[in-house]
Amino acid sequence: MYVDKYSSSALPVLPQMTSRDDPRAAMAARLPGFVQPFLTWLTAKPAPGQSPTVRKAGSYVAEAVLLVLGGCVLSGLAMAVLPLVSLAFWPVLFLGLLATSSGLGLFQVVVFHHCSHGTVFSTRERNRKMGRMISAIVLFKHFDKYQREHMLHHNANKLFTDDDEFTDFVIGICKLRTALDRRMLWRHLCLLLISPVFHASFMVKRIQGSLFSHDRSHNLLGLAVWGGILAGGLLTHHLGLVLVAWVLPVTVLLQIATVFRILCEHRIPPEDVIEGRGQNLVCQATAGVFAGVQPPPRGPSRLRNYAAWAGWWANMLTVQMFVRIFVLVGDAPCHDFHHRRPGKKWTNYIHARQADLIAECPGFPLNYVDSWGLFRAIDENFAAMARAPSDLFG
Repeated sequence: MYVDKYSSSALPVLPQMTSRDDPRAAMAARLPGFVQPFLTWLTAKPAPGQSPTVRKAGSYVAEAVLLVLGGCVLSGLAMAVLPLVSLAFWPVLFLGLLATSSGLGLFQVVVFHHCSHGTVFSTRERNRKMGRMISAIVLFKHFDKYQREHMLHHNANKLFTDDDEFTDFVIGICKLRTALDRRMLWRHLCLLLISPVFHASFMVKRIQGSLFSHDRSHNLLGLAVWGGILAGGLLTHHLGLVLVAWVLPVTVLLQIATVFRILCEHRIPPEDVIEGRGQNLVCQATAGVFAGVQPPPRGPSRLRNYAAWAGWWANMLTVQMFVRIFVLVGDAPCHDFHHRRPGKKWTNYIHARQADLIAECPGFPLNYVDSWGLFRAIDENFAAMARAPSDLFG
C-alpha cells in the first residue's frame, strides 16, 4: 500500500481498493511510491491508502495569479528575445500560453465560481469584491448576475431548462442539438472550435456581459484595465506581444477550454429522469471526469512490456497532462461532487469525493460514476444527446 509521507489528520485515510476497474488503483499497485503524489494531482484521484493534504482556498488564488503572470512573462520573453526561427521559440511560447490559459481557467472554474458560493473568503463582501474584479478584468459575466444564474443551475428543478446556464451554453452558444447523430455532434464541435464567427460571437457576448453590465463602476474598471493594457502595448510598440501573450489566452484559448470543460461537466440523462427531477437527476446529470488511462497489462515479453509502458507514460505526460492543465483545471474533474455537496470541502476535492464515493454517497440514491479521459466523457455526453428527443429543450 502506498502511504503519503505528507499526511494530515484533518481528513480520513482511504482504504485499499481493487485495481480491476479503477485505473488509479492500478497505477498505485504497479508504480513506485515516489510518483504517486504526481499521479494524484494529474488524475485528480488519490492512491488507495494515501493520506490527504489540506489546502487553503487562498492558495488557489495565489496559484492562478502566478500562472497568469508567469505565463505572460514567458510568452513575452519568447516573442521579445527569441528569434522566430530558433528551436526554443515555439516550445517557450507554447508553455507560456498554456500557463496563462491554465491560470485563467483557475480564475474561472475555482476562484470566480466558488466566490459565487461564498466559500473562497470568510465574508460575503470579500467574495463579491473578488468576483466582480475577476469578471471585469477577465471579461466574465457580471458577478452578481452570474451568481443568481448559477444558483438556479444548482436547483434540480431548473437543470436542463431554459433557466439553466448549461443549457444556455450548449444550445444557445454552441448551437448543439439533441437527437443528432454522435458523429455529427463531433463534427459540429470541431468546426465550432476553429470558427472565427463562433469565437467572435462568444467574445461579443462576454464583452456585453462584462463591460456593458448594469454596474457602471464595474464597467469602468474593466474598460480602464483593458484600455491601459492596449494603450501600453501601443505606446511601447509591443502591441503584437500584448495581443499574443494576453489577449489570445483570454479570448480564443479560454473559450476553447470552456467549451471542452462544460461539455464534459454534465450529461443528459434519460427523459424520464429529467421529468422526475429531484436527487436522482442530480446524480445522473454529472460524472467525475479524470485525466488518465488504465496502465498496460503485462505482456508476453520484457520488450513488449517496456514498449507498452513507454506508450502509457507518453500518453500521460502529453495528452492527459495537457487536458489537466488546460481543461480540467482545479476541481473540474470532481464537478459531480460539487453538485452533490456544493460548498463542502472543495479545497480538498480529490480526497473528499473519493471518501464520499467509498461511503456510497449518503443521502443520494446513486453513487458516483467515474469517466476516464476527457474525449471519452464528451463522447458519452454526445451519445446521450443523440438518444434524447429533438424537443427536449423546447
